Amino acid sequence: MAVEITDANFAELVAGSDKPVLLDFWAEWCGPCRMIGPYVEAIAEEFADKAVVGKVNVDMNPTLSAKFGIRNIPTILFLKNGEIVDKQVGAATKEALIEKLQKLL
Repeated sequence: MAVEITDANFAELVAGSDKPVLLDFWAEWCGPCRMIGPYVEAIAEEFADKAVVGKVNVDMNPTLSAKFGIRNIPTILFLKNGEIVDKQVGAATKEALIEKLQKLL
């Protein structure tokens, strides 16, 4: 299951992670976000021991959304060593997301 990432736990769960991170910025009211949500959850289970897979609700965490300049959702950021190394804006296939994450392993 994907980890809920918040303004409060970001530093601990993401910035300090020695594993690659997939961060899904989403909102309840966003149709495309609901479409890719199951993909993100499946990837979280598949990569449970290899990567951190998290979801950031943009309505509840405005500081993180502003920090990363999130203007459109869904936006999925791929981080390694706390730095953004790839990004997916808009809906994508599960396979496309897995391919981007595997490049960081």
